[in-house]
Amino acid sequence: MELHDVWFVAIAVLWVGYFFLEGFDFGVGVLTKLLARDRTERRVLINTIGPVWDGNEVWLISAGAATFAAFPEWYATLFSGFYLPLLLILVCLIVRGVAFEYRAKRSDERWQTNWEHAIFWTSLLPALLWGIAFGNIVHGVKIDATKEYVGTLGDLINPYAVLGGLVTLTLFTFHGAVFTALKTVGDIRMRARRTATGLGLVAAVLALGFLIWTQLDRGDGSSLVAMVIAVAALIGAIGFNLAGREGWSFAFSGLTIVAAVSMLFLTLFPDVMPSSLDPRWSLTVENASSTPYTLTIMTWCGAIAFPLVLLYQGWTYWVFRKRIGTQHIAESAH
Repeated sequence: MELHDVWFVAIAVLWVGYFFLEGFDFGVGVLTKLLARDRTERRVLINTIGPVWDGNEVWLISAGAATFAAFPEWYATLFSGFYLPLLLILVCLIVRGVAFEYRAKRSDERWQTNWEHAIFWTSLLPALLWGIAFGNIVHGVKIDATKEYVGTLGDLINPYAVLGGLVTLTLFTFHGAVFTALKTVGDIRMRARRTATGLGLVAAVLALGFLIWTQLDRGDGSSLVAMVIAVAALIGAIGFNLAGREGWSFAFSGLTIVAAVSMLFLTLFPDVMPSSLDPRWSLTVENASSTPYTLTIMTWCGAIAFPLVLLYQGWTYWVFRKRIGTQHIAESAH
């Protein structure tokens, strides 16, 4: 296996990790309006992800940095062609981080309500837009002979990409509902389980259609295996949720995301951005990669840093593993 293949796999792993972790993170943010009934319950939901949301975004930073260093042509074409959607995602992530930090700075109800609105919208929009972006990457976009994107913003809003966005939005929200049930106690835990069931069924219908479309469009034997795992895991997640086994349900909802994102990268390889104008103009792991010397240095740095990041983040989740409920929210926290 060549080093550019290794880094394609590494970037895929980083995106898988990001969507697994930030997926429930976004889902909980959406549920602050769909599930929580009052300010105290919204505070409970925010507290479930409070210690980990910023750590989850490290995976996105790592994926972006790895793409920039390992595949500069991919990075350049992607960020020039998808400039407005990616800028909107970036703005949402910035505002979202500020909202988490500033919500409790004042006790004024209007102040806190405005930041809660910000958390909801800046969770919902990235969850939708990431699916649209990856739908376009996998399906193919207008790239010319000079490896530049020549389409318009309207070209990115197509049925396949929009379906991909709806899949990520519903799947992440389901993932977040299962995480909420896993991390809370009392009435909010029961309602989270009921909400997860409905969201899971909607996500299953949308995901099945999207994955079948992907398989028929670009799939092979390995992507078919990943699709079967994703569908089976989603069914298992819904089943365990109905049985009240939140831990298993969360594990299987996570496996659904892992398998589905893996399928997208399996159908993509060896391309990194297929051209819908001419397959010969597609960006591939070979023509978009950095020099072997650069990839070698990156490999050594990644081999040292990646295990340390995993250990630290795993420790964080272990420290903040206990359930919380409305009884743990002091009145002063508002």
